Amino acid sequence: MATDDARVDPAQFLEHLRAFRYREVTMTAAALAVLVGAVAFFPGAENVTAGIRADVGATTLAVFVAVAVLAGAIKGMLGFGYALVATPVFATVIDPTLAVVVLAIPPWMINMFQIGETDTGLDFVREEWLLMLLAGVGAVLGVVFLAEFSTGPIVPFLIGLVILGYVLFQVLQGFVTVEEAHHPVALSTAGFLEGFLLAVSNLGPLLPAYFHTFERDAERYIGGLSMVLGLIFTVRIVQMALFTDLMTTYRLWLGCAIAVVTLVGLLAGTYLRRVEVNETWFNRFVVGLLFVISLNIFRKTVPALFF
Repeated sequence: MATDDARVDPAQFLEHLRAFRYREVTMTAAALAVLVGAVAFFPGAENVTAGIRADVGATTLAVFVAVAVLAGAIKGMLGFGYALVATPVFATVIDPTLAVVVLAIPPWMINMFQIGETDTGLDFVREEWLLMLLAGVGAVLGVVFLAEFSTGPIVPFLIGLVILGYVLFQVLQGFVTVEEAHHPVALSTAGFLEGFLLAVSNLGPLLPAYFHTFERDAERYIGGLSMVLGLIFTVRIVQMALFTDLMTTYRLWLGCAIAVVTLVGLLAGTYLRRVEVNETWFNRFVVGLLFVISLNIFRKTVPALFF
């Protein structure tokens, strides 16, 4: 969850960058990585939609841009929710597996930013190495699963289940109070499942929900979760690029291009947070939107799977 401390003074940022300060270097490296990818792998104007679908035109691309900006704004304002909004919308317009693969890159960039903004990440790795290890294993197995079942309705159906579970958690969490506690085994199990779910569906609310329910430590949430998610997305991208045919050059370019657009949404979300837009109502809007999206996914996938 971003705070006012996350605001950036441009002059100070450049001064710290020249001094190779950890925070500024990490943020700059993440932004440059997607900018370079968007330029270096550009397929040419005539092939911009070639790897998506034959009938994709300017309108669909405009929808992609709008969704990326909206999801980035939600992330910038609330500190979560990018993949939860972007992935199901993209998956209803294009091939769900393509959406899951392409949308691995913007969250990687976002989490690199958050790692740079906190100073708790490395301490978290030393304390929770088992969580990090199992999250990585879960990500590897999830990519293998995605490569094996990359067609058919099972991937979008899984996306719908994860979204619905997150919506139910958001609705019920106001009625459930759990004493703050640290459970290493349960936390590591949640990390393994988080890695698997993120790799398969690009959606993983399980670990954030666990932190919120049991540990409720803001610094631990921001720094630690960013380290876990950063590791998962890095493992996913490397594995998909080197050991499967999921991450093609075109998909890598599209993911980088969407990540660049996402930066605009992040800035917009930061502005909304500064002018004190009612976060409760904004959060309700997001949860309601996700509920409608999950129902639409089930409408398309349940008949194909069970009837």
